[in-house]
Amino acid sequence: MARDEKDLKVCKQGHRYSKKSDCPACPICEKERKPEREFLSRLSAPARRALENNEIYSLEILAAYTEKELLQFHGLGPSSIPKLQTALKEQGMSFRI
Repeated sequence: MARDEKDLKVCKQGHRYSKKSDCPACPICEKERKPEREFLSRLSAPARRALENNEIYSLEILAAYTEKELLQFHGLGPSSIPKLQTALKEQGMSFRI
């Protein structure tokens, strides 16, 4: 299958990739920066970026939010909530009610 020229992109790091959407995130860079551990490693790249863009880097900070508040973040959808709930529960925590 031939790639459409307009879908070919190059990121700031020089990675070449094909992507139809206007999203500027390079999938190669995203894969390289995915954490190997911690709760963020359980999430998709868009969900991880949604939390990072809202300065949520720890479970303690995450626990200060309600599920409804988190679902308002662009990139974080309903499928991320059970993963986050599990991570919180493992540490004896939960979302704010």
